[in-house]
Amino acid sequence: MRTDLETASKRLNQKNLSLVVVKNGKVLFETESHGLNDLVEAINQLQSSMKGSSVADRIVGRAAALLFVYSGVSAVFAATISDGGIAILDNNNVFHEFEKRVPRILNLKKTDVCPFEKLVAGLSSPEEAYERLKARCA
Repeated sequence: MRTDLETASKRLNQKNLSLVVVKNGKVLFETESHGLNDLVEAINQLQSSMKGSSVADRIVGRAAALLFVYSGVSAVFAATISDGGIAILDNNNVFHEFEKRVPRILNLKKTDVCPFEKLVAGLSSPEEAYERLKARCA
Protein backbone atom coordinates (compact mmCIF):
# COMPACT_ATOMS: atom_id res chain seq x y z
CA MET A 1 0.00 0.00 0.00
CA ARG A 2 2.73 2.46 1.00
CA THR A 3 4.65 1.94 -2.24
CA ASP A 4 1.47 2.31 -4.29
CA LEU A 5 0.62 5.57 -2.54
CA GLU A 6 4.13 6.91 -3.17
CA THR A 7 3.88 5.91 -6.85
CA ALA A 8 0.48 7.60 -7.18
CA SER A 9 1.56 10.84 -5.48
CA LYS A 10 4.80 11.05 -7.49
CA ARG A 11 2.93 10.57 -10.79
CA LEU A 12 0.34 13.15 -9.74
CA ASN A 13 3.04 15.77 -9.24
CA GLN A 14 5.58 14.80 -11.90
CA LYS A 15 3.05 14.45 -14.72
CA ASN A 16 0.81 17.28 -13.49
CA LEU A 17 -2.19 14.96 -13.28
CA SER A 18 -5.37 15.46 -11.27
CA LEU A 19 -6.11 11.82 -10.35
CA VAL A 20 -3.99 8.65 -10.23
CA VAL A 21 -5.11 5.17 -9.12
CA VAL A 22 -2.40 2.57 -8.39
CA LYS A 23 -2.74 -1.02 -7.19
CA ASN A 24 -0.02 -3.64 -6.76
CA GLY A 25 2.50 -1.38 -8.47
CA LYS A 26 0.35 -0.92 -11.57
CA VAL A 27 -1.26 2.35 -12.66
CA LEU A 28 -4.94 1.53 -13.22
CA PHE A 29 -6.21 5.01 -14.07
CA GLU A 30 -4.88 8.53 -14.47
CA THR A 31 -6.20 11.79 -15.83
CA GLU A 32 -5.30 15.45 -16.22
CA SER A 33 -8.84 16.81 -16.24
CA HIS A 34 -10.32 18.28 -13.08
CA GLY A 35 -13.55 17.59 -11.24
CA LEU A 36 -15.36 14.60 -9.83
CA ASN A 37 -16.49 13.36 -13.24
CA ASP A 38 -13.21 11.50 -13.71
CA LEU A 39 -13.37 9.91 -10.26
CA VAL A 40 -16.88 8.65 -11.03
CA GLU A 41 -15.59 7.42 -14.41
CA ALA A 42 -12.68 5.60 -12.72
CA ILE A 43 -15.09 3.89 -10.31
CA ASN A 44 -17.39 2.84 -13.16
CA GLN A 45 -14.50 1.67 -15.33
CA LEU A 46 -12.45 -0.14 -12.68
CA GLN A 47 -15.33 -1.34 -10.48
CA SER A 48 -14.03 -3.87 -7.92
CA SER A 49 -10.42 -3.36 -9.09
CA MET A 50 -10.38 -0.12 -7.09
CA LYS A 51 -10.77 -2.06 -3.85
CA GLY A 52 -7.45 -1.95 -2.02
CA SER A 53 -5.94 0.62 -4.37
CA SER A 54 -4.06 3.80 -3.51
CA VAL A 55 -5.22 7.10 -4.98
CA ALA A 56 -3.58 10.49 -5.41
CA ASP A 57 -5.94 13.39 -6.08
CA ARG A 58 -5.41 17.13 -6.40
CA ILE A 59 -8.48 18.10 -4.36
CA VAL A 60 -10.29 15.93 -1.82
CA GLY A 61 -13.43 17.15 -0.13
CA ARG A 62 -16.30 15.23 1.41
CA ALA A 63 -17.62 14.21 -2.02
CA ALA A 64 -14.36 12.64 -3.19
CA ALA A 65 -13.74 11.06 0.23
CA LEU A 66 -17.18 9.42 0.17
CA LEU A 67 -16.42 8.06 -3.31
CA PHE A 68 -13.09 6.67 -2.10
CA VAL A 69 -14.86 4.89 0.75
CA TYR A 70 -17.55 3.63 -1.64
CA SER A 71 -14.93 2.15 -3.98
CA GLY A 72 -12.88 0.51 -1.21
CA VAL A 73 -9.72 2.57 -1.65
CA SER A 74 -7.06 1.76 1.01
CA ALA A 75 -4.99 4.94 0.93
CA VAL A 76 -5.35 8.52 -0.32
CA PHE A 77 -2.86 11.28 -1.01
CA ALA A 78 -4.36 14.76 -1.48
CA ALA A 79 -2.58 17.89 -2.61
CA THR A 80 -5.43 19.78 -0.90
CA ILE A 81 -7.96 18.23 1.47
CA SER A 82 -10.86 19.69 3.40
CA ASP A 83 -11.68 19.15 7.06
CA GLY A 84 -14.80 17.27 5.94
CA GLY A 85 -12.75 15.02 3.65
CA ILE A 86 -10.40 14.16 6.51
CA ALA A 87 -13.36 13.36 8.78
CA ILE A 88 -14.87 10.96 6.21
CA LEU A 89 -11.54 9.17 5.65
CA ASP A 90 -10.83 9.00 9.41
CA ASN A 91 -14.30 7.67 10.20
CA ASN A 92 -13.86 4.92 7.61
CA ASN A 93 -10.27 4.00 8.50
CA VAL A 94 -8.80 5.07 5.16
CA PHE A 95 -5.12 5.99 5.46
CA HIS A 96 -4.42 9.47 4.11
CA GLU A 97 -1.65 12.01 3.63
CA PHE A 98 -1.93 15.55 2.35
CA GLU A 99 0.04 18.68 1.56
CA LYS A 100 -2.53 21.35 2.40
CA ARG A 101 -5.60 21.31 4.66
CA VAL A 102 -8.48 23.75 4.13
CA PRO A 103 -11.79 24.26 5.95
CA ARG A 104 -13.88 23.55 2.81
CA ILE A 105 -13.59 23.04 -0.94
CA LEU A 106 -14.72 26.03 -2.97
CA ASN A 107 -16.02 26.34 -6.53
CA LEU A 108 -13.65 27.32 -9.35
CA LYS A 109 -14.33 31.04 -8.88
CA LYS A 110 -13.75 30.69 -5.12
CA THR A 111 -17.04 32.50 -4.46
CA ASP A 112 -18.99 29.65 -2.83
CA VAL A 113 -18.75 26.05 -1.70
CA CYS A 114 -18.11 23.52 -4.48
CA PRO A 115 -21.39 22.28 -6.01
CA PHE A 116 -20.36 18.65 -5.49
CA GLU A 117 -19.78 19.37 -1.81
CA LYS A 118 -23.26 20.89 -1.60
CA LEU A 119 -24.70 17.79 -3.24
CA VAL A 120 -23.36 15.51 -0.49
CA ALA A 121 -23.80 17.92 2.43
CA GLY A 122 -25.18 16.02 5.40
CA LEU A 123 -24.67 12.60 3.79
CA SER A 124 -22.66 9.91 5.53
CA SER A 125 -23.62 7.00 3.26
CA PRO A 126 -20.99 6.37 0.58
CA GLU A 127 -23.57 4.48 -1.49
CA GLU A 128 -26.04 7.39 -1.47
CA ALA A 129 -23.23 9.83 -2.26
CA TYR A 130 -22.14 7.69 -5.22
CA GLU A 131 -25.69 7.54 -6.62
CA ARG A 132 -26.16 11.32 -6.30
CA LEU A 133 -22.76 12.14 -7.79
CA LYS A 134 -23.09 9.57 -10.59
CA ALA A 135 -26.45 11.09 -11.57
CA ARG A 136 -24.93 14.59 -11.53
CA CYS A 137 -21.93 13.53 -13.64
CA ALA A 138 -23.99 11.62 -16.22
